[in-house]
This record gives sequence, C-alpha cells and structure tokens, in this order.
Amino acid sequence: MNGDLFRALTGFVPYLVPEMILGAAACVLFLGGTLRANRHLWGSVALAALFAAGLVLMLRPLPHYGTLQAAQTVRYAAPVVFDSLALLLRAFSIVGGIILVLFCWNAAPEKRAADYHACLLLMVVGMGLSGAANELVTLFLALELTSIPTYLILYLGKGRSSSPSSETRGGGEDGGLDAPAQEAAMKYFFLSVFSSALTLFGSSYLYGLAGTTNLPGLAEAFRRASQAGAPEEWAAVSPLLGLSMAALVMVVAGLGFRLTVFPFHFYAPDVYQGTTTANAAVLAFVPKVAGFAALVRVLGFVLPTLSPQEAFTAPLALPILSEHLPVLLWIMAAVTMTVGNVLGLLQDNLRRLLAYSSVAHAGYMLIGLAVAPRLLSAPDALVDGVDAVFFYLAAYGAMTLGAFAVLEYLGTSGQPAETIDDLAGLSRTRPGMALLMVLFLFSLIGIPATAGFMGKFLLFAGALDVPANIEVAASLEQRKLFIALAVLAAINAAIGAWYYLRIAAGMYLREPPPGISAAVKRERSWPVLAAVWLCAVLTLGIGVRPAPLLQAV
Repeated sequence: MNGDLFRALTGFVPYLVPEMILGAAACVLFLGGTLRANRHLWGSVALAALFAAGLVLMLRPLPHYGTLQAAQTVRYAAPVVFDSLALLLRAFSIVGGIILVLFCWNAAPEKRAADYHACLLLMVVGMGLSGAANELVTLFLALELTSIPTYLILYLGKGRSSSPSSETRGGGEDGGLDAPAQEAAMKYFFLSVFSSALTLFGSSYLYGLAGTTNLPGLAEAFRRASQAGAPEEWAAVSPLLGLSMAALVMVVAGLGFRLTVFPFHFYAPDVYQGTTTANAAVLAFVPKVAGFAALVRVLGFVLPTLSPQEAFTAPLALPILSEHLPVLLWIMAAVTMTVGNVLGLLQDNLRRLLAYSSVAHAGYMLIGLAVAPRLLSAPDALVDGVDAVFFYLAAYGAMTLGAFAVLEYLGTSGQPAETIDDLAGLSRTRPGMALLMVLFLFSLIGIPATAGFMGKFLLFAGALDVPANIEVAASLEQRKLFIALAVLAAINAAIGAWYYLRIAAGMYLREPPPGISAAVKRERSWPVLAAVWLCAVLTLGIGVRPAPLLQAV
C-alpha cells in the first residue's frame, strides 16, 4: 500500500513533461527577452515549445495503474490525474496556444514580445492543468496560472491599436496603456481577484466540511453523510447541508466570472472594447477552456467522475441536489444565452459585439451540463451532455478565434477594424478576408457544414433526448422544461444570427469607406494570416468531418 501511495504522489511527474517543456520555454522567454528584443525570434521559440509539447502529449499513452487498488490509491491521493478528460483539455490547450501565438505575433511592442509570449505559454499550462486537477488546491493554482498572466498581457498590449506601426501610440515602447485600455485592465484585475477569492472561500468551506481537498474524497465524504438518513430527512440528519450548498454556489459563482455566465458577465463588453483585438481573443478563449474544465471537475464531488465518459454516471453524493442542480443550470443557461444575444443586437463595436456573443455561447454550453445527469437513463441519446460541451468548446474556439484573427489582420495597417462600419465593402477591398470572415460568422450562427452547426445540434439534441418517467410527475415536468430549453436555444440562435448577418451584409452590400482601396500598402503579417487559415481549416474540418472529434471527446 505504501508503494502504491508513493507512486500516486510521484508517478504523475513523467506525464507532466509537456507542461515542463512549456514552463521551461516561458522561463527562457522571460530571461532572454531582457537580452534581446526580437519578436520573430521569441515567437518562434514559443511555437517550437508548443509543437514539442504537443508531440510529447501524442506519444505518451494514458497511465496504466495495474491493479484496482493502485487505481483507487491514485484517485484519492494524486493531485492530478491523467485520464481522457485531462488528455482532451491538454490537446485543446496546445492547439489553442499555437493559434494564439500566431495571432498575437504583433500584439506587444518589440521590447515586450518575449514577455507576452511567455505569458501565453503559462496560460496554456494553466488550461491543461485545470483539466487534470484532482484536488481543490491544484485546481485553484491552475486557474490562477491562467489568470495572473492575463493581467500582464493586458498591460503589455499597446493600448487600443494593435498596429506595429503605432507602438508609440497608447503608451510607447514599454507597452503602457491609454485610458480605455487602463480601465479595461484594472476592471478585469479587480473582478478577477474577487472571483478567485470567492472560489477559494467556497473551497475552504468544502475542506472544512469534508476534511479533504481531494475531489473524489469530497464525493465519498458527502456520499457517506447522505447515507445517514433518507433524502427527505436530510435537513434533520445534517445541519451542514446549507453550508455545503453555499460553498458549492460560491465556487460555481467564482468560475462563472471566467465563463462570462450571467450575472457575472457584465465586465466582458467593457474589457473587450477597451483592450486590443489580440487581448480580447485571449480573454474569449482561455478563461472559457479553463473554466469549463474546472466546472466539470468541481461538480465531480456532487457527480463523481474520473473521465469525461464517466462524467455524471455515479450516484449523486447529495441527493437534494439531484433534483435542483439541473434546474439551476437550466436557469443559468436560459438567462445567459438570452441576455448575450439580445444585448448583442444593440452593438456596433465589433469587440463589444463578440463579447456578448461569447456570453451567449457560454449559455449554449451550459445546456450540456444541465442535461448531463438526465441523459444517464437515456441509452439511445445521441451524445453525452459533457461530451457535447467539450465538442462545442472546440468549435467555439476555432470560430471565435478565427473571427478575432480576421479583425486583427485587417487592423495591422494602422486603421484597426473596430466597428461594423469599418468592414463595409470588405468584399471589394479584401475579398479573401471577407469570405473567411463570413465562414466564421456562419459557423457562429450554426449554418450546416460548419463546426458551429454540429456543436449546436449536439447540445440541442441532448436537451430533446432527456427521458421522462411517466410514473413520476416531476420527471415529466423536467422533460418539458428541457424541451422548452431547446426551443429557447433555437430562438436565441435565430436572434444571434441577426447581428452576425449585419456584419456579413455590410461587407458585401455596402460600399467601402472613402479612401480605402485594395491597393493600400500594408505591413506583412503572415503569422496572423496563418492563424486565420488554421481556424478556417478547423471550422470546416470539424463541421464536415465531426467523427474524429466526437471519438476524442
């Protein structure tokens, strides 16, 4: 047993090689940037580290624990577990990191480019560890590893313009901020610190109630407590139920900030508008991946799991939550996607519009978590709710980063694309970019043959597949609720289509602004163009051939 415990505490280290590569590369960038200012050199180092980490991740199989006893020891002792959920999230993180490094090639002044790319690498490490965390402290540290570098990149960005030719505008060579960018950075910093404190406070209550920070240990502790009496007698059996539910609510609320879930979304439009396009793209992608990974892991103590295939398959640790948790997630999903889409209709600033789009898509993904417990008794369901969430997360990353990348590419000429009017007549001045932007917009809408269509189809189908027990009135009522949620989601998709089509219509049906022509000389920006094409390939590839990704999730 002692040998199993030792292996549980140390055996995970070889599986952290991808994170070690990225961490070492980040240190090289931080130190090397003080010696030489060269964005192409340090961007290439960051790309090389990501490709090396991806190669190691592909070549190393999932761990085999040998015996059931050894597996149980790892489950209850190891700070991280390398199951299929961890593998999937680490792969997402590395692919997203490659896109972001290309995307953010020109995002910081020459003198600070190494620091900027180092922060991106640390965020990739944090995203991957969020999916592998097996206890609350590790999970919190992983989330902070995505948050703290974010504060730095909001400062290292060059104000509101991402143009290499405007490095002195918005603060100069040292990457200082203009007033809107400073406001965005400070607002994000203080609210992020508050959300981290809320998560940590809730986690401390969970530790006090269960005596452990290990997620499977929490599940076991609450399961044993729930067996002390019948569910209807729970309040009398355990007066700590209220504290445990309050602790869970605090943790989920802290994660809700990162997910831009209503009512924790209010900072996003102002921050996205005030910062650069590259920074807004980072905020739209990194917190979403880390947040949903953490949310699935945290709910594991209520719905214990070791892998995404097993997610929500074990008996509920707290019986009272078995009835209320899906309804709470239903409410959050419905309100979040409705608020995001309705307020998105009112926007003319592109980054602000995409911020509300991000809020709406967070609501769509919450549908998968809401229906997941109910799909356990539906063997004919098309796909598990958690699987649908991670499929949509991959699609969301490709199409959202692609849309931001087009804006970044168009903005490198010293005239940043900030409003819908700035894209007027784009089909005449830059037909290729207009076509790619339409592809990403159609995917965000959910047009067939795009990644967004398959993602929405799986989420909405999951809501319609929720079974009902005709002998239980509450079960029938919940099925009606989830059918209504699917209908509401479809209506929201139609509302969202309006503001996406406004952009497309302006590009093809309006004349370009005076003084803009296709012959305008512009800076070479091949890394950003590579990011655009990579996102386009993923958006079409996932939409046309979804099977490989479905098998992965």
